[in-house]
Amino acid sequence: MTTSSKHADKPQVIGPSFIALQVRDLEASRKFYLEQVGLTASPHMPPGAVIFEAKPIPFAIRTPMVDLDATSKLGWGVSFWMAATDADALHAELVEKGVSIVLPPADGPFGRFFSFRDPDGYGITVHTAKQAAA
Repeated sequence: MTTSSKHADKPQVIGPSFIALQVRDLEASRKFYLEQVGLTASPHMPPGAVIFEAKPIPFAIRTPMVDLDATSKLGWGVSFWMAATDADALHAELVEKGVSIVLPPADGPFGRFFSFRDPDGYGITVHTAKQAAA
């Protein structure tokens, strides 16, 4: 058996390349992430999913592939962080819109951050993105 030289080195995982949350009500979650959180939907819409134009890693919501009601705490034990231009300002907007806040703004290892709950109960943490050095 031979292996190609292309795969002669030990394969390595590079890192996350796509994140999707399975949601109970795709339309309700689509509206939440568009209207409350302020994400922009991608024009590419595969059936049963909504992809948002998130950077550096694409983010999507999709219809469930498992029984979401089999657990009472979706995403329990998972830390899901999103970057924003201003976490404090986004926090104020989400509070004004009535979004459930889990953690108020604070200083952390990635700068200012806070956490909110989405319609399915996922805890989403948002931090202020660091500006690239000039």
